[in-house]
Order: sequence, then C-alpha cells, then structure tokens
Amino acid sequence: MGAHALHKDLEELAAEARAELVDRIDASGAWADDPVWREAFTAVPRHLFVPYYYVGVMGGHERRWSESPDAHERERWVRGAYADAPLATRLRDGELLSSSSQPSLMAMMLTALEVADGDRVLEIGAGTGYNAALLAHRLGDDDLVTTIDLEPDITEAARRHLAAAGHHPVVVTGDGARGVPERAPFDRIIATCALTSIPTAWIAQCRPGARILTPLATGLVALTVRDTGHADGRFLHTPAYFVPLRGEGRSEPEPGSPGGVPRAAREHELYRFLLLLSRGSLDPREAYQLWEREGRPLRQRYGITVSGEDEWAWLDDPEGPYTWPLRPP
Repeated sequence: MGAHALHKDLEELAAEARAELVDRIDASGAWADDPVWREAFTAVPRHLFVPYYYVGVMGGHERRWSESPDAHERERWVRGAYADAPLATRLRDGELLSSSSQPSLMAMMLTALEVADGDRVLEIGAGTGYNAALLAHRLGDDDLVTTIDLEPDITEAARRHLAAAGHHPVVVTGDGARGVPERAPFDRIIATCALTSIPTAWIAQCRPGARILTPLATGLVALTVRDTGHADGRFLHTPAYFVPLRGEGRSEPEPGSPGGVPRAAREHELYRFLLLLSRGSLDPREAYQLWEREGRPLRQRYGITVSGEDEWAWLDDPEGPYTWPLRPP
C-alpha cells in the first residue's frame, strides 16, 4: 500500500470504504425489494459503532481499535469496520457475547422486515446500536425505534455510539424475551439473536398485521401477527447463525447426531436445520428419514404457528402431517 493511502484522513478512508461496502451489498441483491436501504447504509457510519472489535488469530483473538497509537493499525481498524463480515465486539472468557452482524445479512433482514413510514419498530438485541441507527435513519424519526439488550454495558455503549452518529432511539436494558410493553404497540419486531421459540410477549405487544422477523434454529422466520394471541409465517430461504438470546427464552445447545445417520447428512446444514427445529419430537434418525423422504426440503417449506399458548413448527402445512411443538405442552 502506497504512502499516500497510509496518510489519508481516517474519515476520508471510512467514506471510501463505506461506499465500497454499499456497492458490494447492492451487487448481492440484498435490498432489491426495497432500495431505500441503500441510502441508509450510505449515510450511517458503521465505524462509529465498532470503536474496537476482535478478529480471530492463532491461539485466540486480536483487538483492533480506533485509538491505536500505530497509524497502520488504525487504518486496518477502519477498513475492517467496513468489511462485509460479522465483527466480534464483546468477549467474556473467550465466549462471544455480542457482535455486529454481517452488513449484507442486516440489509437482507431489514428489507424482509418490510418497514413502512410511521412504523413503530422494536429491535431485540441492541448490539453496537448500528442496526437501530439504520432503522432510525430509514424512518426519519428516532422515537419510532426501540432497542433492548440484557447487558447494561452493551446498552450504555449502544447509546454512546448512536449519539455519536446523531441518533437517539430509545435504548432499554432488560430481557428481550419480555419485549418492552411501555413502548408498545409495535408494527415491526426484529431480533438479532437466536431463539428456540417465539415469546408470547412479542405477539401481545404487536398491532394486528404486524410483522416479526427473528432467527430461529439456523434460519429466519417472518411471522404475521393476526391478533394478540396468534401469529404465523414461513422461513426465509437464507441460513442465519446468531448469538443466542440471553435471559428468558434463551437458546439451548445444538443436539448431537448419533449413529444411524450418514456423515454427509450429519454435515448438511438443511438436515441440521430440521434437527434443531424438531428438537424433542424427532430423534436424529427419524429426522434423517423424514428429510430424505421429503426430498431434503429447503427452509421456505417450513413455518411457525403461534396460537395462544401453543406454538409449533411445521413442514408445508400448519395442520400437518409434519408438525413439532416448540414448547412443552
């Protein structure tokens, strides 16, 4: 890299890197159904939300940060902030607590959320605050956006990052599974952490016709709320891997795949998806037999229905024959 590039003002470098990221997301088609998101990603500076992050190196993690005394390291930090990649932002004893999601996946999820002007949006998992800033920019009204996280240090940092970027949505410290009833009703709920079932509090805090988009198993399900006790919808086509929700409704370890299942199936992400979705109802061998019998179904053939206290996953049809409860009866 030439001397000129090394001495570029970091803000200029950030703007250049941001434009390159936006072009990459554009080329991926992530916001093809709602190109207004291009303007939000162009306007909101991701580097303000990741003043430091960790990259994997042999034997652990290396921190990159904005205040490094080394100019080369500061440049690596700002370029990495605009990579189309997830960034680990908080670690505890080697365990990932929080991250900034891959921008192209964020763009796809925000597009799939189908936000409209005037919508009140709840985000579960404040993270760095970047996603909340994108929503606030898109809606043009910070007060329409509420974001919640369990860890006070995460929400405090998110508030700082948002303020630095000129946004002040409502940032709440609490259990995301309980929602934020004092800010309800919501038109949209988006989660950036993995769940094993849909919290009933979310549905109760939504207006009829609201849309909920959340990671579940290793996919993303988009639900339409019918009324305060009912919602249903299908999975999107894309795989999605997120840090589990902490607190109430937290995720559980992925089930194992004992003998009787061919190795190729055990390693196939669509088989693993079915195994997670049918947890407690199908053992690995039964899941494999169903998976093969039904032609190795893509995620779009699966869905979730919530009806009062009952909640179940299904293949092709909510009424069966293939349904699996997501909560104990």
